Amino acid sequence: MKTLTLLRHAKSGWDDPALRDFDRPLNKRGRRAARTIGREMRARGLAFDAIVASPAARVVETLADVAHGYGGPIDPEFDPRVYLASAATLLELVREANDSADRLLLVGHNPGLEMLALLLTEAEPSNGLRRDLAEKYPTATLAEIALPVDHWNEVEAGSGRLSRFIRPRDVDPELGPEE
Repeated sequence: MKTLTLLRHAKSGWDDPALRDFDRPLNKRGRRAARTIGREMRARGLAFDAIVASPAARVVETLADVAHGYGGPIDPEFDPRVYLASAATLLELVREANDSADRLLLVGHNPGLEMLALLLTEAEPSNGLRRDLAEKYPTATLAEIALPVDHWNEVEAGSGRLSRFIRPRDVDPELGPEE
């Protein structure tokens, strides 16, 4: 059994129009949401054997704030292929993961993460988490997918089950949608 956890970067700012998309930092709300998700990860006992992340500034800052909330280091392998990757590219990265890792965290961007989560999980009438995912995958949201495989290269479309979908607003209602 393998577990893939997807974390979308926290809310970033568009305050400086001269910055490249790659260099955009988190805004204040995003930093708070990332720390909140880090605390929730710690409270639920989530841990990872491997972490692969986009090197974009907003992902690097998200991980720093998640680590602050988690209370311990989060040391990813930064892979440029994750930056704005399609679901197909992300699936390729998952399939390349070392089998010594049973719990993989992939940190990146939408729409790729959302599309990957939908691709890997089947629509089940009883799974309200997947309905929530299909509706919207907000920033700083964590999706955990249980995969009944022994090797990462065996991961196929529809093979997983969404076992967690944690939005910042689920933990702190003040982080709900902005009016």
